[in-house]
Amino acid sequence: MTPAMVLSELRRVGLPALDVSVQPAGKTLVNLDTIFFTEPRPVDVDLTILGQAVEVEATPTTYVWSFGDGTGLTTTTPGAAYPSKDVVHRYSHAGVTVRPAVSVVYGARFRVGGGAWQDVDGTVTIPGPAQGLRVAEAAPVLSGERS
Repeated sequence: MTPAMVLSELRRVGLPALDVSVQPAGKTLVNLDTIFFTEPRPVDVDLTILGQAVEVEATPTTYVWSFGDGTGLTTTTPGAAYPSKDVVHRYSHAGVTVRPAVSVVYGARFRVGGGAWQDVDGTVTIPGPAQGLRVAEAAPVLSGERS
């Protein structure tokens, strides 16, 4: 059993996609930090290759963010919800709906028949589903009492 065979089989069967979370959800403002994050999890996969039982542990290692406006970012962290600002983006055009998404890159290790763990050479990249995000512009409004 070779690492290349395991990688090929992992790519064939696939691994879980991750959803992108956005704050504020559903609608953001132009020139405002919009926060992005996802919730990764390690994956255990049992395969049969050449009649042998193969255990695989796949772990997210890299996140490729697509902000839906032609820009993106690659990180080694999954971001985090507010108040963290690990992964943020500022949109420069209002009045549009963008479709941000995150692709996850998995690294893996495997063992055959309960033997020693071996690293898989190479990675498996799984694109996540895009979600709609409206980019709006806020109009300033004076408020309060006059003295």
